[in-house]
Amino acid sequence: MTFEFDGAKYKKTSAHQKEWGQRLIDECALNGNERILDLGCGDGVLTARLAGLVPRGFVLGLDASQSMIETAEKIKKPNLNFEIADINLLDFNAEFDLVFSNAALHWITDHQSLLSRVYRALKENGIVRFNFAGKGNCATFFKIVREVMQQQEFMPYFADFQWPWFMPEPGEYEALVKQFPFKQTRVWSENAERYFPDADAIIGWLDQPSLVPLLHVIETEHKSEFRNMVVERMLKETRRDDGTYFELFRRLNLFARK
Repeated sequence: MTFEFDGAKYKKTSAHQKEWGQRLIDECALNGNERILDLGCGDGVLTARLAGLVPRGFVLGLDASQSMIETAEKIKKPNLNFEIADINLLDFNAEFDLVFSNAALHWITDHQSLLSRVYRALKENGIVRFNFAGKGNCATFFKIVREVMQQQEFMPYFADFQWPWFMPEPGEYEALVKQFPFKQTRVWSENAERYFPDADAIIGWLDQPSLVPLLHVIETEHKSEFRNMVVERMLKETRRDDGTYFELFRRLNLFARK
């Protein structure tokens, strides 16, 4: 299942995703000639930073959202390209030195298939570096969403709803990774608390991308009502005395070498 996001709005409301991604990039010891695949590249800002570190190499950013790719293509350059693609259908064979992904793969529910495809896409000694949402991520948001989904006027829309997020515990994910013959693996989690500076900042994050899959199944006349109910409760339950808004983000990390 894939969703259409608003690339321009995401670019304005994704400061925390960019912070996490920059840390991942800083960890990468690149020689400058690597071929890199960025899964769920979004607006392409981090992908471009990777491309700047491999002037003799090449970076390909993939995302299933047309709007995200249209936004990303504005910063395309000779060693950087973007393509609309469903990550679930990844089909490369020994082409990349690094498969990178930041704040995206919790939108992929079948990680056994994903890891199989990523393993095949890597060159010998190639590296996987993922950071995505793990168990306990956005606890307030998900509590509120589940409660609002149970409101009588919204329940029919969610009768056959497929939960679009995969947020495992480290042990669960490590067991999954161990099914593949990587030479080296490490899986760990970390808290990444986020203090949104004002109401506009947390509302922007709620609108893009958090509420997108939920509003996708609601008929037009009820979309605003659902969205506003979630937003109002989030503002009430996450507001702090200093006027900031707090949500706990919990990240799952993977480092693996083929």
